[in-house]
Amino acid sequence: MCGRFSLTAELDALIERFQIDQVTIDQYSARYNIAPSQQVPTIIRANHENRLGTLRWGLIPFWAKDASISNKLINARSETAEEKASFKHALKKRRCVILSDGFYEWKKDKDRKTPMRIQVNNGEPFAMAGLWEQWKDGDQPIYTCTILTTEANEMMKDIHNRMPVILPKDMEHDWLDPSLEDFNILKNIMQPYPADQMNAYEVSKLVNSPKNEDPSCIVPIEEI
Repeated sequence: MCGRFSLTAELDALIERFQIDQVTIDQYSARYNIAPSQQVPTIIRANHENRLGTLRWGLIPFWAKDASISNKLINARSETAEEKASFKHALKKRRCVILSDGFYEWKKDKDRKTPMRIQVNNGEPFAMAGLWEQWKDGDQPIYTCTILTTEANEMMKDIHNRMPVILPKDMEHDWLDPSLEDFNILKNIMQPYPADQMNAYEVSKLVNSPKNEDPSCIVPIEEI
């Protein structure tokens, strides 16, 4: 699964890296401990443009009766998303990428849980595959998202049995293309990221609480 992540890269670097055409974020700042229910930096493709904005983390399907369902839908299993009412419509037409430069997972060892920060290519920003929805609370639309997960690769297996779907650079454009509806192609995209292009290190237990949101969250434990 993926329940916490960071994004510390400069906005200009993200614009260049992800070929962003339009930015709709009023104020961008580095984030060190992003948690569910918060607004997360996300790219959606609309009118042939990559648009960077924010969506609330925790999906509310368009048919939901109330918003509380979002607490259970921060992640979606990629293997079954096509079959689930909560995700199948969004998988076909409302895909997005959620930007990150590291996600957190807690490694279990007997009675101890060790917080780990997992990176791609030693810290460069990457795109997590996501789905988004619009839900109306009265006349007010609420835009939400979920992160797709897949089985762990060899590097992750020692930490957790699931991991977010991290998109290879050459597949980001296809993932964002709303005209792509073939699930067989999408399924091939939603694969575990290569283990040899990832690394992990232990961090402080400060990340256990989303109230802690500062650079100390990403510092390797041996440097504290």
